[in-house]
Amino acid sequence: MASFHHSWSLSFLLMTWIATIIGRSAGAYAPVGYQPSPWTLAHATFYGDESASSTMGGACGYGNIVTNGYGTDTAALSSTLFKNGYACGTCYQIKCVQSPWCFKASPFTTVTATNLCPPNWSQDSNKGGWCNPPRTHFDMAKPAFMKIAQWKAGIVPVMYRRVPCVRKGGLRFSFQGNGYWLLVYVMNVGGAGDVAGMWVKGSKTRWISMSHNWGASYQAFATLAGQSLSFRVTSYTTKQTLLAYNVAPANWNVGLTYEAKVNFR
Repeated sequence: MASFHHSWSLSFLLMTWIATIIGRSAGAYAPVGYQPSPWTLAHATFYGDESASSTMGGACGYGNIVTNGYGTDTAALSSTLFKNGYACGTCYQIKCVQSPWCFKASPFTTVTATNLCPPNWSQDSNKGGWCNPPRTHFDMAKPAFMKIAQWKAGIVPVMYRRVPCVRKGGLRFSFQGNGYWLLVYVMNVGGAGDVAGMWVKGSKTRWISMSHNWGASYQAFATLAGQSLSFRVTSYTTKQTLLAYNVAPANWNVGLTYEAKVNFR
């Protein structure tokens, strides 16, 4: 049973140490220091079909969530959980409970927040308006929902907890805009998965604070064409910082995604 929603969101990261990112990436990583939250009761529905094609894009701005590392184990969050996009990229373990539709053999599945499930004020919160505040609700991609319950259930009670995100490869920066206005989507963030603040440094500039645009995107109104670019990213959850040096070369272009290898120190 799909609820009505379109994508608007943002990703964010978390780690105990400052990380330095250099060059290309390999392997899986999850910054240490972030502990799972307690289990909490909520509800879950699903949207789309088995192909999860309708989950592409999304409010966080991750584009093709499969090629960008998130797969089809994703969910749209009710606005109570979405936090105006600052929950983009966060990870949750979800298990079906107290329903005959639950699959007993699969205790839980792990999903990444990539979308927003907006309120549907024309429906009662307990009858169609599943994502109306103050409800905590997960509108899951159908392949993810089918790991915990039979799809015919439509909606099931679940227990969920926030967990660290384990990512393959490095942090990814997708460029839009132009040489005077740089819009960057931050993806594939390990640990807490979320971003609260971002800065960019050209090879000829100091660190420049970037403002939050929407979802997982940040923007800088500065002349950065022809300069190699480094980034500094701060976690929404932990307030700690990750450094990404020389992410993009001086001849960088919009429409491209640059990946950085994560090394912890």
